[in-house]
Amino acid sequence: MQITGRKLLAATVTAALLLGAGTTLALAPGGEAYGDGAKTQVKQGIDAWQKGDYGGAVRTWRPIADAGNADAQFNLGQAYRLGRGVPTDLRTAQSWFEKAAQQGHEQAQANLGLALFQNGERERALPWIRKAAESGDPRAQYVLGTAMFNGDLVPQDWPRAYALMQRAAGQGMPNAATNLEQMDKIIPLAQRQQGLALARQMEEKSPAKPAPVPGSIGKANLPPANSAIQSTLAAPAPANSVPARATPAPSRAAQAAPAPRAPVRTAAAPAVRGAGWRVQLGAFSTSANAQRQWAGLRGKVGALASLQPFYVPAGAVTRLQAGALPSRAAADKVCSAAKSAGSACFPVAP
Repeated sequence: MQITGRKLLAATVTAALLLGAGTTLALAPGGEAYGDGAKTQVKQGIDAWQKGDYGGAVRTWRPIADAGNADAQFNLGQAYRLGRGVPTDLRTAQSWFEKAAQQGHEQAQANLGLALFQNGERERALPWIRKAAESGDPRAQYVLGTAMFNGDLVPQDWPRAYALMQRAAGQGMPNAATNLEQMDKIIPLAQRQQGLALARQMEEKSPAKPAPVPGSIGKANLPPANSAIQSTLAAPAPANSVPARATPAPSRAAQAAPAPRAPVRTAAAPAVRGAGWRVQLGAFSTSANAQRQWAGLRGKVGALASLQPFYVPAGAVTRLQAGALPSRAAADKVCSAAKSAGSACFPVAP
């Protein structure tokens, strides 16, 4: 989704739905409510799935899914969505997601909302997308932020749209950082500052996520919903500065300090002092994915040929950056070429 004029295109959310949904399975602490036996059975199904025995996993989950176990219901939805162990059947997948979502299963709520949105049932989708966004799902935050920017199905609310897009970008959602740069050119400074304050409030209110259960596959392979938002309140900066994209979590003292009224200064990912400007080409769940992206982009974008790749760890994601470049203008030029090739890209200050 990219901005044209003053509107984010209501493009397909297939990429958002597939991001992180992948082969993610659920074995959440909530499973304990169904007793140790059901929790063990969910885990046995995951073990079978990870060994490639998809049919065995489905057979293991189905009885407890029929009995109401939300984790098993979500996992069956994934099996039908992916066509593993059962024929691909998106309607059946959606049905299982809805059963789990009705019980408060966060992953199911996100997948259900995005599936409904993708199928054109946007009014039905919106309540589930809201719930998922409030729970910290970056895909839902990205879609809801787009709707609020456009005023589609919901009242137009640029500060909240900016906050949601900031949170999505902070969790490695592709294209969210690119959309933020475009929003910077359209949303007035005062509203962007309001958005950053809202993003901090969302982070503080976001419930802490439990540690992954051994043997489970973590949700979306993305940072937890309460990971640091990609902004930091710093010294006053020029009015046209771009809101920060990624910083470590602020100290408690910094969190307690009142937010300055001045715009924020761009906060770069860790960089070598004096190494010059870089461009960031995305955030990936693994370093291997970042390396594959670099290999593909370098062959398509001539401006990257002379640059060195950097794979910067940032919580649960790896940022792909390239440099060094002598100036912001040079970085902008490289980003222009990268975007023409279909890649997200934004400059990172030294």
